[in-house]
Amino acid sequence: MSYPEQFEGFMINELGKYRDFKKQSFKPKKFGEHDIDIKIECCGVCGSDVHTVTGGWGDAPTPLCVGHEIVGRAVNVGSQVKDVKVGDRVGVGAQVWSCLQCPQCKTDNENYCPRKVDTYGAPYPSEVDPSETISQGGYSSHVRAHDYFVFPIPDAIPSHLAAPMLCAGLTVWEPLVRAGVGPGQQVAIVGLGGLGHFAVMFASALGAEVTVISHSPRKEEDALKLGARHFVCIRDKDWAKPLAFRFDLVLSTADVLQTSTLQDYLSTLKVNCKFHQVGLPDEPIKDLKPQQLMSNACCIGSSHIGSRAECLAMLQFAAEKRICPMVETIPISEKGCAEAIEYVKSNKACYRFTLIDYDTAFGV
Repeated sequence: MSYPEQFEGFMINELGKYRDFKKQSFKPKKFGEHDIDIKIECCGVCGSDVHTVTGGWGDAPTPLCVGHEIVGRAVNVGSQVKDVKVGDRVGVGAQVWSCLQCPQCKTDNENYCPRKVDTYGAPYPSEVDPSETISQGGYSSHVRAHDYFVFPIPDAIPSHLAAPMLCAGLTVWEPLVRAGVGPGQQVAIVGLGGLGHFAVMFASALGAEVTVISHSPRKEEDALKLGARHFVCIRDKDWAKPLAFRFDLVLSTADVLQTSTLQDYLSTLKVNCKFHQVGLPDEPIKDLKPQQLMSNACCIGSSHIGSRAECLAMLQFAAEKRICPMVETIPISEKGCAEAIEYVKSNKACYRFTLIDYDTAFGV
């Protein structure tokens, strides 16, 4: 491999063949004055990776290297980069570029920029890269990203724990802080998985009284350890009735959007409060009627990761509060990538996986 002209990654060449990772070279976008090259140390395995490589979210360009929870060391910085120097430990989440000129970008909402470039599987605009290179993710030796989307990692957070924060953590942090979650509020977290366990820790640390709603009674012990005050199992008959008009926010990290069950979750909201869905299933909501929202004037929403400002605040908050996600590690390899995807796909993660041992796979 010749750096920086070529990077290497564990890639899939056909959607659906998600066990067939192959180590191969790819060319990154043209290096720009605001770009940073990062030699990757580890990368979290996200549900987005699974939905992408299985084809669950539809078409994606191949060959493709997924992974957008990246931590490593800066090895090359552009001439206009001011806040990162070679050798710094930094991270990249699910976005590597935006225009930084539109109203969204200028109001700390660059994660909603209509021209944003996702960390993998997205073409760069022609003015950024004339060849319109497809972005490639973190199951690779290096990643190249605009400095606005490169975040310093606090010393207090080990790399393998910081990595999942950069997508999973930020995905739940954004709706919690934008809803003003804090002392005196009642918050329900639906699902205790990779996203949900972050949501419980953050909401609790922000001062809310947290209830976990889950289909798995075996997760009650973990929920309480992570900071929840209450645990509700949806297998219990009429589980939602005692929770009517209870919550200021229901943050769902699980696939509970079937019309027949969604009403139960909506009924637990206080008047004018929100059901916020961040676990993104393959299937849409079907046959939803406005009448389902009328009894408590509730609303349904969603969100996409978070802004730079929110990511920096989240990392600092996690460092100060000593928030440590539950993470298992797997050495990166063709086999390791396939195993990690399979574990997450089959809900065997407890609660996140991080791929490690990059030096072994790609060389020092």
